[in-house]
Amino acid sequence: MRNLNKVVAVLTLIMGFTATAQKPIIQTKYTADPAPMVYNDTIFLYNSHDEDDAEGFKMLDWLLYTSTDMVNWTEHGAVASLKDFSWAPQDNGAWAVQCIERNGKFYLYCPMHGSGIGVLVSDSPYGPFKDPLGKRLIDTDHIWNDIDPSPFIDDDGQAYLYWGNPDVYYVKLNEDMTSIEGEVVKIDSKPDNYQEGPWVWKHDDHYYLAYASTCCPEGLGYAMSDSPEGPWEYKGMIMDATEKTRGNHPGIVEYKGKSYAFGHSYDILKSKTSTFYERRSVDADEMKYNEDGTIQTIPYWNDKGPEQIESLNPFRRTEAETIAWSEGVKTKKTQDMIYLKAIEDGDYTMVQGADFKNGAKKFKVFAQPVSGGTIEIRLDGKDGQLIGSFKIEKEAGNAYNLYTTEVEKVSGVHDIYFVFKGADGELFNLDYWEFQK
Repeated sequence: MRNLNKVVAVLTLIMGFTATAQKPIIQTKYTADPAPMVYNDTIFLYNSHDEDDAEGFKMLDWLLYTSTDMVNWTEHGAVASLKDFSWAPQDNGAWAVQCIERNGKFYLYCPMHGSGIGVLVSDSPYGPFKDPLGKRLIDTDHIWNDIDPSPFIDDDGQAYLYWGNPDVYYVKLNEDMTSIEGEVVKIDSKPDNYQEGPWVWKHDDHYYLAYASTCCPEGLGYAMSDSPEGPWEYKGMIMDATEKTRGNHPGIVEYKGKSYAFGHSYDILKSKTSTFYERRSVDADEMKYNEDGTIQTIPYWNDKGPEQIESLNPFRRTEAETIAWSEGVKTKKTQDMIYLKAIEDGDYTMVQGADFKNGAKKFKVFAQPVSGGTIEIRLDGKDGQLIGSFKIEKEAGNAYNLYTTEVEKVSGVHDIYFVFKGADGELFNLDYWEFQK
């Protein structure tokens, strides 16, 4: 095992964080400011992105992940970046975004810290997104306060955009979603403990405004109203402020009959170092309403994360970057693919709740050797039942190849662990995998 993993193991004991505790739902990159959107029976999770070497805020692009079961998340890489806005500085400041669909188009509202709020448009939730205006959408005399945009479309079709720190603002959007109607409104009586990161939605007959509450640490507070224009009455905390974290940012969504609160923490960072950096990780938990519409408080992110909604099908092509939990590995996006990289001895990935039904007999993976190594296929734990293993040998040219091996026949629902073994250095890159009956 690499020296870094040894250091992590010691620190996790000191700091009370276990490497298998599944709090943050993304581990291959640092992610923050989650913005979930439901479309075509899938959760599209847009996030801001803290760079691996960030000390303060170092944020250059926005990432996308998808899931249909709330536990296995597939990365799609950066769907937009500061470079998509020719009128904004491109060296830093890609803060919290949110995406919304209307009339078959997808609108991504992007703040560039200190440069205002812009909008990108695409025909697909995966992008590519383009700037239709060539200038900022929200242009005010308080530009440094113009962060964290949150779009909302009411039942009557009227669209709104909310944003702001330390004050909260809103403006009506026209049906084209790329122009505003009327003047920017500052909410004079902002809710108690409002800090930043507004998120607006409607549940039953109530309007909700969630936000990062107090600082620092930040919890997730919320207010309710009978109108999308307020007034907003503070109701309490969706998640308590706690010394376990520092910042937070709400994203609320209803999906397959349940409600979920997304936010972020520093749990993965804390598992690696006691030094504070702005390197955050997105979390999620089920959120429940009381009969009167108020929300039950979540003390902190559940170690196990949300419950799995549906089983994963291991008999179809599954991207290697589809992960419920991992250690050590990273991802990279090229023009042709996204793949797992930086795979070293002792690293692993896991997908949760795969249903083998009556049995699987073979396994194939599309991989590219680097120095070469072995993949062990285990069930229900990193040291769980070994059902198969095979070597990926270093070859001339190191091209991607399809590797196939027989596995011990397995049936039923299991977590699948892919455990990587080899000498020092990077072993191989992985594109996708699939079991066969």
